[in-house]
Amino acid sequence: MSVNDPKVDNEKNAFGAEVNVVPQNLDEHAHHVHLQDVDEAAAFVAGFNGVITKEMSDRVRRKCDWHLLPLMMVLYFVQFTDKTTLGSSAILGIKKDNHLTQAQYNWLGTIFYLAYLVFEWPQSVALQKFPPGKWMACNILVWAVVLCCHAACSSFAGLFVCRMFLGICEGSITAGFLVLTSMFYTHSEGTQRVGYWFLMNGTAQIFNGFVSFGVYHINPEIIHPWKIYMIITGGITLIVGINFWFFIPDNPMKAKFLTHEEKIIAIERLKGESTGVENKIWKRDQFIEALTDWKSWAFALFAASNNVANSLTNMTQLIINSFGFTVGQTTLLGCVSGVVEILTIYSSVLVIKKFPNSRGYVGASYCLPNIISACLLIALPFTVKGGLLFAIYLGGVGTPGFVLSLSWCASSTSGHTKKTTTNAMLLIGYCLGNLLSPQMWQAKYAPRYYLPWGIILGTYVINPCILLGIRYFLNKENKRRDKLFATGEAEIEKFVDEEGREIDSTFLDITDRKNLSFRYPL
Repeated sequence: MSVNDPKVDNEKNAFGAEVNVVPQNLDEHAHHVHLQDVDEAAAFVAGFNGVITKEMSDRVRRKCDWHLLPLMMVLYFVQFTDKTTLGSSAILGIKKDNHLTQAQYNWLGTIFYLAYLVFEWPQSVALQKFPPGKWMACNILVWAVVLCCHAACSSFAGLFVCRMFLGICEGSITAGFLVLTSMFYTHSEGTQRVGYWFLMNGTAQIFNGFVSFGVYHINPEIIHPWKIYMIITGGITLIVGINFWFFIPDNPMKAKFLTHEEKIIAIERLKGESTGVENKIWKRDQFIEALTDWKSWAFALFAASNNVANSLTNMTQLIINSFGFTVGQTTLLGCVSGVVEILTIYSSVLVIKKFPNSRGYVGASYCLPNIISACLLIALPFTVKGGLLFAIYLGGVGTPGFVLSLSWCASSTSGHTKKTTTNAMLLIGYCLGNLLSPQMWQAKYAPRYYLPWGIILGTYVINPCILLGIRYFLNKENKRRDKLFATGEAEIEKFVDEEGREIDSTFLDITDRKNLSFRYPL
């Protein structure tokens, strides 16, 4: 079929309806693009101009939820459980059995995030180059084996190597989840789904508390409790990794649980409500644009500042124990932090659902109790252990800020290379916060740790300011773009492929900065 022939026969779409193919020379103002340069979803739905009803969209969304969310939530539960095995094992004897000093223990927390940091960019590139579902599954299987290997360690060196490999492998998960979520869900749906799989962190804390309490009663002369704990978590991870390989699709076009018609609906319903699906071609100009975009750095800065307090993951059990609680009491009291995290994340998701474009306000609001928490931990006498424990729990209320920033960053960036780069920058910021903060908890500051809590208080004040700043400038840019279209300085551009079929801007694999029709979610 000649693209220059004005007499082009109509084609049939996936629903059996005729699709009008517009020859290129009938629309001189349209921009012509090659399908290989745009989103892979564009080629899949090329020529379709049917109507996607709300009922059709909801049906496909529910199907995606049933087949994707449960396993993603279980995996996020597992990855947080595995990441915090060090903190849970601290009161189960891992420090004593491996002859660890406080400095060495801190380094075990640091090396995890140092490895995460160094390999975050290679992991993000691999997620673009290779099938993301299969790539994550491979990483899960490797880290399951590494986690079980912890039980064979008897020195700092052995644990150091194991924690390093854990960091390398787990660096693929959050970035991969953000990519998969943006492939199947709209901006608003994505924010809710990120909240759903992130609240599994709280579930993991509850699980850790009960398992720690259970293995604590094992006779250490038979086998050390912390070794059983590592084997249990490693075994669970192995099972999840195998399931992930077989049941998580790499994109909507390869989702076996969707019919061909449903795959088209899954893609078409994202028009104007997503940042595209997938493009395997790494684009240098998009990479540079990500590095020169202020919001990429703003989200990365927030992630770094927000996660300074995340060093408490490895320290909370020790701090609670230092308040005078027994080891058994400490393992169970750690469950409360998980309950707090579940309630706060879930409530923030409900607020966002009811009040769209309120991410900045909601994230900043949930940060405020953190400030009170840090002030109490600094000011209260050490004898008031009930008040100190309450302050520890109150510090968990601010978790939604980071959860919302993950989905907000992903939905504010279009262009697949730019999106993966920006996600990597945010997660590198996340790593830096987690990498440096364990070094604050030095033995000389125990038991009150005034300096670490002072630093954490400073970050608690900065965090809401960054979120509100991001919202202000994104809103300002949206208004600027609206004005350009209102005054006629900009107009809606049309793009067609080699055969003259119009392609929606969502699937052009162009960046948010170049696509003036793009509006930033707030």
